[in-house]
Amino acid sequence: MFRRLRTIRARHWIHLVSLAGVAFAATGCHIDMWYQSKKVAQDENEFFRDGKADRLPVAGTVARGELRHDDAFFTGRVDGKLITDLPARVEVSKELLERGKERYTIFCSHCHGAAGDGKGMIAQRGLSLRRPPASFHTDRLREMPLGHFYEVISNGFGVMYQQGTRIDSGVGAEKGKMDRWAIVAYIRALQLSQYYDASGLSAEEQEKLGIPAPEQIEWKNAFTEAQKKAAGSKPEEGGH
Repeated sequence: MFRRLRTIRARHWIHLVSLAGVAFAATGCHIDMWYQSKKVAQDENEFFRDGKADRLPVAGTVARGELRHDDAFFTGRVDGKLITDLPARVEVSKELLERGKERYTIFCSHCHGAAGDGKGMIAQRGLSLRRPPASFHTDRLREMPLGHFYEVISNGFGVMYQQGTRIDSGVGAEKGKMDRWAIVAYIRALQLSQYYDASGLSAEEQEKLGIPAPEQIEWKNAFTEAQKKAAGSKPEEGGH
């Protein structure tokens, strides 16, 4: 009999403990778990003077993977001066120039022209400015440090809108995204293409570029001079 009473009491305690566990677990499902007292975007927050829940990052905050410690690469300047060469991490290659050409065609050619002569379609079809789109083939821009072009792409210049929000700055440089510097390199290539001294090339290289051989140039010049002389000695109208 005593054994039976002990069994009943044990079951009774088991039931009590189970009920207590269920009650304790139920407290964790309170409605506050569904409707938390957190702030979401555009909420009001009386804690701050401006009443906004949205806060700007603390000054000097750097997002992971976006540390910009290379001034030359990210600003085009070193110690406040424009750099004259490409940053060390930018390696000139066929792929870089092809990427630069593609980005230049998309973002620049409509004003500056495919050849960089300032005669893009917008300039030809109605854009009338006191200071028209620049040609990259002026003496001033041919001698301009490369950092200048990077800075103009990033921040704009005159009526040219800044492209910093449109063209990748190189934060993902590990992935090869250096679009601004790719455009800068391509601009320099355009400048060289129009003013390079072809005499430094071999005959084979000149032939590939379609540059006439020296003897052809001499023959053409002689022919032109003969035409001028013939035109100068042409008899007056009515004469035979």
